[in-house]
Amino acid sequence: MENQIDQPAVQKLLHPDALTAYLAQHVPGDTTAPLGALRVRGGHSNETFFLWRGADRWVLRRPPLGDYLPTAHDVAREWRVISALAHSIVPVPQPIHFCADVGIIGAPFYLMTVIDGVVLRSLPAWATDPATRREIGLKLVDALVDLHSVDWRAAGLGDFGKPEGYLERQVRRWATQLEGARNRDIPDLDAVTRWLAAHIPPSPPATIVHGDYRIDNVMYADGLPVRVVGMLDWEMSTLGDPLADLGYLLAFWREAGDPPPALSAQQKWGLTEAAGFPTRAELAARYAQRTGRAIAPEALAFYHALAIWKMAILLEGSYKRHLAGVTDDPFFAELKQGVPALAAQALAVTRGEGM
Repeated sequence: MENQIDQPAVQKLLHPDALTAYLAQHVPGDTTAPLGALRVRGGHSNETFFLWRGADRWVLRRPPLGDYLPTAHDVAREWRVISALAHSIVPVPQPIHFCADVGIIGAPFYLMTVIDGVVLRSLPAWATDPATRREIGLKLVDALVDLHSVDWRAAGLGDFGKPEGYLERQVRRWATQLEGARNRDIPDLDAVTRWLAAHIPPSPPATIVHGDYRIDNVMYADGLPVRVVGMLDWEMSTLGDPLADLGYLLAFWREAGDPPPALSAQQKWGLTEAAGFPTRAELAARYAQRTGRAIAPEALAFYHALAIWKMAILLEGSYKRHLAGVTDDPFFAELKQGVPALAAQALAVTRGEGM
């Protein structure tokens, strides 16, 4: 792999000399070998790096630079949940080390194992037939069902969140986040806020909630049979309403005939428009069948709109950071038009469109 450790951005995010000294003290292995790093730029949330030191291979996660919304980019939360799930039915990277000392690289960080698999941002060579593509979608739902089946109390997550009143807190908390992210008027976003507050459905029994569940936050085995081998990006995880995860999956699942995506980053989800992939309705039906949970159409609209609304608010916070000049990610410039487009999409869902 290309060693990017001398690049200015990597130097700023990793402080390689301090990190090398810290790892030599706290992580066993070949402590005399030089440290290598490759910045992974597939996402726009927590910073991710492949690290190597001799034969050692790790993934490091840390928050981005600059100010960000409360509860966002919480690597300690990620660390805790993957540690709890490390020996469960849910496929997660194995935790290696957590560092809360911000004096090392300027932020808390953790190390986890590298998973042998692929993130599907385009169709792989082994998914040429519609039956395989359908299986990719169904296995994604099945992995979510497995997550929601975990006994969170037995896993040591009894105090990980407040399972009761999850939806009410989500609407209230994210409305507050919107005020913190606000730097312009977005009327559609405010209209969705009011609609969600007035249409909160009753929740099923609480489960672990991933909070950011979509096709590019899992890894598949690189070949047949179709298998989900890793569930990633746990910074938004908590205890609460499992249908929030289903709504999130549907919100970022494209199907043939959908309007053009609001953001360039959403183009990677266009692979699910190919023949064979399940529709959003089929994914929801699979989840209902596997869990035995009946989901009313009006409730599904709530969860679907909630997911788009939250993403719009999170990205508006990122746009505010972009305007402040604290991020080097060119994607954030798109958010000037992208966030209002997401707000319009969420409002359409509240009207029963685009389900």
